[in-house]
Amino acid sequence: MAVVTDNLLAQGLKSIQADIDAAFDSLLPVPEDPRARLFEAMRYATIGGGKRVRPLLVAAVADMYGVDRNAAVRVGAAIESVHVYSLIHDDLPCMDNDALRHGKPTLHLAFDEATAVLAGDALQCFAFELLADVATSGDPFVRVELVTTLATASGHNGMAGGQMMDIAAETASFDLATVTRLQQLKTGALLGAAVELGAILGKVAPEGRRHLRAYARDIGLAFQIVDDLLDHEGDAALAGKALRKDAEAGKETFVSLLGADRAREQARMLIDQAIAHLAAHGPEADLLRALARFIVERDR
Repeated sequence: MAVVTDNLLAQGLKSIQADIDAAFDSLLPVPEDPRARLFEAMRYATIGGGKRVRPLLVAAVADMYGVDRNAAVRVGAAIESVHVYSLIHDDLPCMDNDALRHGKPTLHLAFDEATAVLAGDALQCFAFELLADVATSGDPFVRVELVTTLATASGHNGMAGGQMMDIAAETASFDLATVTRLQQLKTGALLGAAVELGAILGKVAPEGRRHLRAYARDIGLAFQIVDDLLDHEGDAALAGKALRKDAEAGKETFVSLLGADRAREQARMLIDQAIAHLAAHGPEADLLRALARFIVERDR
C-alpha cells in the first residue's frame, strides 16, 4: 500500500509541476518592448522551481469534485504566483537577504533589487487576474469567492501578517502559542487557501468544507514544524537554500521551544489527525493522504 501511495504522490507531483511550468510559460510570453526584463524575471522565478505543494492541493481537491483540470491548473498557478512573489520579497536585502533559492541565485542577485520588487508586485497582481478571468470559471460567484479567499490568505490577516510577526520575532521572545499563530498565518494560510480554492471550484458549500479546512490547518502546522526541523538539522545542498537562519537571528521556533524530538512527534500527530479528517472520503482522497505523509517525511 505504501508503494502505491508513493507512486500516486510521485505521479501527482510530476504532473502538477509540468502543468504549472507549462501554464507560466504560456501565460507569460516575453514581449518585444522595454517590459521584457520584468517578464524574464517573472519567468525566472516561476518556471522550473519549487515542489508545487499548493497547486497540487488545489488540483487534488478539485479532482475529488470532478473539476476540469485546466481550471484547477489556472487556480494552482494563481496561488503559486502569490507564493513565489512572497519568496522574492522575502529574499530581498531588506528582509532575509538570501542568496540562494531552489538551488539558484535569488532573483535580486540574478537581476537587480528594483526588478525583483516589480516582479513580486506583478506576480501578486497576476494571481488575481487569473482568478477573475472567465477562462478560470464561467460562474461569477465562483470567481468572486476565489479572489476573496486568496486575498484574505495573502494579506494582513494571512501571509503578510505572519511575515510581519516573523520580523518582530527577531527582537521579541515569543511563546509557543504566538509562534503557532505566526506560522498559521505565514505558512498555513496559503496552504489552507489551496484546499479551499479546490473546493470552491467544485462548488462545495462552505459547511461542506469543514473537514477540508481541518485537514489544511493540520498539514499547514506540520509543514512548518518540519521546515523548522530541516532548518535546524537539514542539508543545505538538498534544501537549495541557506539553513540555520532562525537560530542565527535568535528567533523562537517549534524546535527551540519543544526540542527536536517533541517537535517531530507533534508533526507526526498532526499528520495522523489531518488524515483522520478525510475519513468520510474513499480512494478519491488518497492523493491528499499521500501528500500529508510527504509533508512530514520530506528532506527538503
